[in-house]
Amino acid sequence: MGNGDYGDFQLSLFQSWQLLWGANIVHVAARQQRLITALAINGPRPRSYLVGLLWPEHSEPRAMESLRVSVHLITKQVPGLLINGGAVLSLSELADVDLHRIRSQIQHLRQVGLNGNAASCLHELRHAELLPGWYEDWVIFEQTRLRQDRLHALLLIARESLARFDCEVAVEASESALELEPLYERAVSLLIQAERRQGNNASALRAFEKYQAQLEADMGIAPSEAIRRLVMGVR
Repeated sequence: MGNGDYGDFQLSLFQSWQLLWGANIVHVAARQQRLITALAINGPRPRSYLVGLLWPEHSEPRAMESLRVSVHLITKQVPGLLINGGAVLSLSELADVDLHRIRSQIQHLRQVGLNGNAASCLHELRHAELLPGWYEDWVIFEQTRLRQDRLHALLLIARESLARFDCEVAVEASESALELEPLYERAVSLLIQAERRQGNNASALRAFEKYQAQLEADMGIAPSEAIRRLVMGVR
């Protein structure tokens, strides 16, 4: 299998960890997964950075040996995936990483807004849960950062879709945002507006009442006056 073809390596970090080489799934041990993931998330990094990130509890000589063994095993199992620049390690430019794609998509949305691709954006954003079940600090940091970026991107889609009277997309985007942050008032507001604009007053009221009940249960407070005004006349 030639490494000259674009997309030879496909690394998925969403939902579950998976590495494809061509059409073949490569079963990689957990220690090697962590190194590949660290490079996918952080980009090229010095060996000294990687040992501190991945083996903070080890002495430097032991951590360096763990890194050396991991690099050797990855290079043997998946030749061409790692680029060994001496003191710096990186992933091959042939590695197609789903995290990189979603980050580019979010950046594009921020810069130019919707461009006729709302459905594909929604699908990608809704399912972009990064490495569930991984609890190391450096992964949790990236999970949190991506979650906030996804939330803001979904709100942008909802807001722009509502302005274009594409209420179905606005509803789906708002609901997707609420899956991430159930008490996010802006998402509830957009959902109520989209439902009302479609004439779905009962759905708008249910969205408000669900939010009201959860806000009271979780935080012991009532909805703001601004969101209460949105459902006036619906009851």
